[in-house]
Amino acid sequence: MKNNRRKFLKQAMGISAAPFISSGLTAGVLNALLSSTAHAGNLGGYKAIVCLFFFGGQDSLDSILPYDQPSYDGYADIRSELLAKYADKPVNTRARENILPLNPVNTADFAGRQFAMVPELAPIKSLFDAGNAAIIGNVGPLIRPITAADIIGDNPPIPVRVMSHNDQQSTWMSLAPEGNIHGWGGLFADKLVAAGVNSNPRFTSINTSPSGNVVFQAGSSIQPFVLNGITGKPTSIAGLGQQEQWLYGSGNNSAVIEELIRDRYKNVGFTGANLFAQDMKNIAQDAFDGSAEFIAAQNGVPLLNTVFPDDNLGKQLKSIANTINIRANLGTNRQIFFASPAAGFDTHDNQVNRLPANQSSYAQAVAAFYQATVEMGIENDVLLFTASEFGRSLITNGDGTDHGWGAHHFVVGGGVSGNTIYGDIPPYEIGHDYDYERGHLIPKVSVEQYAA
Repeated sequence: MKNNRRKFLKQAMGISAAPFISSGLTAGVLNALLSSTAHAGNLGGYKAIVCLFFFGGQDSLDSILPYDQPSYDGYADIRSELLAKYADKPVNTRARENILPLNPVNTADFAGRQFAMVPELAPIKSLFDAGNAAIIGNVGPLIRPITAADIIGDNPPIPVRVMSHNDQQSTWMSLAPEGNIHGWGGLFADKLVAAGVNSNPRFTSINTSPSGNVVFQAGSSIQPFVLNGITGKPTSIAGLGQQEQWLYGSGNNSAVIEELIRDRYKNVGFTGANLFAQDMKNIAQDAFDGSAEFIAAQNGVPLLNTVFPDDNLGKQLKSIANTINIRANLGTNRQIFFASPAAGFDTHDNQVNRLPANQSSYAQAVAAFYQATVEMGIENDVLLFTASEFGRSLITNGDGTDHGWGAHHFVVGGGVSGNTIYGDIPPYEIGHDYDYERGHLIPKVSVEQYAA
């Protein structure tokens, strides 16, 4: 696996297999961090990527639907129970007359098959139509290209514990199952910092997710700076309240007690009585310094005018946009961000209420974020991409859907070669070449291809 990761990072610094970035390179997500001028060694200007992770496994088959009549009819037959529940709502957002047909520039690639987005994704559909978003079809963890026939006949290697939340989250983020300690975002941040692109490496990776730190941003030398996605301020120092309780009999996080503890750790003469205390002192000192630097960088810089949704994800992406806006003060030319909606996507039940609400939330937030990059004049230099541990089954359980494998994803940014569907969208039916079982898609584009 170490050799695979080294090969992956080497390829990411050059070219890759998923050509959706308008850079003159054959390029995937990580190449959005490279200069668009001539070659991968040019690291001038500013570039950023934002990973928007849908924890729980988003049902992309209930996000991008078939639109040509034969395909839609087949889909409606397989998902009849779920679509009946949508039909009971005041507006049936899955009825063919209400979904939003796509007209990608590569329509001819799909031999008459047509596709649509659900109405809740209208803001992303507008970006797609304008050429500022693309769909990457059927992405997921792979060891080598396989089909259903391969699985039946050859017993080929497949990723460990497919359809397991924790393992597939880790595989998406680190190219290995749960327990891996380095993610591809973090390892690439290591490479960028080693190349000297940021005068202050501390803010190379920034996490706003309510899920806390994730392996995606964990490098060998670079760890993410954790930003409170709601307030746009550095998070409070973990453990201060507990230490206050031990030391002072109070855990109310009073400003006075926090300052006393800060002074204790910052005291030049304090080295700690043992290695643990020394490490704790160094970690706390680094956290205090980072918080102070970030707050100082914000001073005097007005917030952006772009209006974001007033929900959790809207606030996270607003915080990221305002952080990008102070990039010069932070000393950063390359940044990697991670965000995730507070609501989960594990829709085994009540999918007709839970998923549309999530879709509407993230579509509006993503559109606002893109507009903020336009306001800053860097829309061609910032790429947002979606990820999720897996898709879901085409066959429903009546009230929802179960864990799958491959899924369709979005990439958004002015540098995207948009209004295009890359990869493949397999038929919405059972028994095709990429049907693992029950309509679980066998990925055709690997995570490595999507990333590099």
